[in-house]
Amino acid sequence: LLTPLLPHTDHRNRGMRTRLGCLSHKSDSYNDFTAILPDKPNRALKRLSTEEATRWADSFDVLLSHKYGLAAFRAFLKTEFSEENLEFWLACEDFKKTRSAAKLASKAQRIFEEFIDVQAPREVNIDFQTRELTRRNMQEPSLSCFDQAQGKVHSLMEKDSYPRFLRSKIYTDLLSQTQRRLS
Repeated sequence: LLTPLLPHTDHRNRGMRTRLGCLSHKSDSYNDFTAILPDKPNRALKRLSTEEATRWADSFDVLLSHKYGLAAFRAFLKTEFSEENLEFWLACEDFKKTRSAAKLASKAQRIFEEFIDVQAPREVNIDFQTRELTRRNMQEPSLSCFDQAQGKVHSLMEKDSYPRFLRSKIYTDLLSQTQRRLS
């Protein structure tokens, strides 16, 4: 008897989710992207120009800085069951904007427990040294306590996921859709 796998289960199930991914109904398609657009999909696609979508291939940071680029990349990562990397990176970006000393420690703890700690529900793939440095940084949280871990995750996404995203059906379908609007 198979039991359904819940999202955000511990890391022991991550391998199983990956192996079962081929049985999933998720597909690397344009439709998956439109389902999570920040606006209504049709209106969003009318606003997105081919030039904007093409610029996402210029650099990973260009992609991350664009609202619809971020949504498309998130949709792609979901198909690979690795959206925790982007969610961690975004949580760190938000954390760096924290101005209240009172909120700093609690936000840092929440990020650490969700993404960094061993067996965290959405544990990111970082090396032992980075994990331990981040753990030590938690003793006196500052706006830079996640910098090394965030940098490692950014680099991992840029070198690994981003090139696959640019070759994905999500991205190529999106480009085709914006180009068809012009004809």
